[in-house]
Formats: sequence, structure tokens, C-alpha cells
Amino acid sequence: MPLQLVTFTDAQGPRPGAMAGADAVLDLLAAGALPAGVRDMQGIIESGPAALGAIRAALKAPPAAALRPLSSVVLLAPIPRPRRNVFCVGRNYMEHVAEGDRVAGRQTETPKYPQFFTKAPETVIGPGAAIPDHGATGVTKFLDYEAELALIIGRAGVNIPRERALDHVFGWTIGNDVTGRDLQRRHGQWWKGKSLDRSCPLGPWIVPADELDASDLAIELWVNGEKRQSSRTSKMIFDVREIIHQISLGFTLLPGDVILTGTPEGVGYAMDPPRVLKDGDVVEIAIEGIGRLTNPVKA
Repeated sequence: MPLQLVTFTDAQGPRPGAMAGADAVLDLLAAGALPAGVRDMQGIIESGPAALGAIRAALKAPPAAALRPLSSVVLLAPIPRPRRNVFCVGRNYMEHVAEGDRVAGRQTETPKYPQFFTKAPETVIGPGAAIPDHGATGVTKFLDYEAELALIIGRAGVNIPRERALDHVFGWTIGNDVTGRDLQRRHGQWWKGKSLDRSCPLGPWIVPADELDASDLAIELWVNGEKRQSSRTSKMIFDVREIIHQISLGFTLLPGDVILTGTPEGVGYAMDPPRVLKDGDVVEIAIEGIGRLTNPVKA
């Protein structure tokens, strides 16, 4: 099992942990498993190899007093509150580009450059947390899902060469770019439709980059058990190296920055007839080598 870094909470409040098997979390603070001064996921990311080495050593013989049953804690998003907006890439799988162009009545062309946008940090929620049914409040008539591979920046950098881009990745997690489609179109710039409260589930954990090659992973999404999306990360138009290179041109990426890398085909608005998310729906995303992220929709 790869190293799975989590942020969890219980009566003692939020703190960093690591999965110790399928049913337990190692409290990294209680275990004394972190370098001096490191007390949260941001600190682990900034400490990099030093923190990862200490965590791996602690997991080899975890102190019983620092183990918490998974059933007794709540997993939060691995980075519960990003310091900046979540950076995102739109139209990054050719089949998704084609389905969107079909709905819009456009001729399909391969994008020449990545299409970047952001989601506000207030959008981030963890596994199991409820996505608000913004349709029930009249905010949007078309709440939709998007399964995405998310990367976490571990080293600061600007004008990062493509060939060095992966050196700046700390790890991988799963994201759901929940979107108000009508808002996305109405306002032109995508931020409003992409930044509804609690519209960015992340998790359930971070797998360090040195433990997973993310270039060709299965990515799938289900709504109420019905498979809607199924693809592979190798089908990205712009791969992770190119995304990091392009977004960093003239712009400094910082440790802890989260980048969503785009969604494959199968989104609700492109179905015939279109399908919206609503109160009572359950959205589940699986990415090979990482895990599963599940969130209900609630009014």
C-alpha cells in the first residue's frame, strides 16, 4: 500500500495523519513522527523528503497510543484550506472537448494551449462531506460533476522547464470540479460557475509523487452507482509536465498549491437528455493507485 497522507479531525481538532492499513489512522503529532515545528499538511509538504522519511519510519512500528480507528475520526480534505485559489485546467481530454462542442454546435478543434481557471479556496471539502444542492436554492439550474486527477506542488518555481516539472510535484489526490453550468456560461469567465460554496471535494488523501506514476491511471466516476465517466490520464491533451510548465510561465507556483488537471468525457450536461446533480445523489470517483472519493449531494 502506498503512503496515504491525510488530515483528520476528532474531539482534539484537525491534525495530520497517515493511513495505517485500511481501518486506522496514525496520528503523526501523537506519534512524534514529524520534524520539529511541523504540525499540519502544509508543513509536511514544505518539509518534503525529511517529513516523508520520518512518517515512513513511524509507520514501520507505529506506537499503539497514536493509532486512531478510522471509524472514530473524520477525514478532511488533505489540505483543508488551500492558501490560494485552486488552479484548474479546462477542456483537457479530447473526448470531453468533443462532447462540449457537440452540445454547443461548434466544430471541434484540438486546443493549442491549456485553458486555465480557478476555484476559490472556500470551495474545498473533504471525503464524505456534502456538496450543497445549489439547484434547490435557485442558484443554478445545472449542477454538474467532473472527476479529475489533482496534483500538489511541493517545490516553489517559476518558468519551470517541462523536463523538470515533475520535480515540483509533492503528490497526487482526487478532485471533483463541481460546476454550475448555466453560471459558467452566463458570466463568460468561469470563476463564478466553478466557485460555488463546497464545490471542490478533494481527497481522501495524498499519495506522494515518488510512490505513483500518474501518467496513465484509470479515472472513473459514478452517480448513484451508475458509471458516467471512464478514461485514463494518458488521454490528457496537455500532460502534467506541460500543465506545470505553462501555468508557471511568469507565475510562481508555491508549495501546497493544488492543480486540477481536467476531466474526461461523460459529464452530465452532455448526456442525452442532460442529467443534473440533485439532493440525494451520491458521487463517487476512483483513480487507480490513489483511491476513492465519495460525496453526497444535499439540499
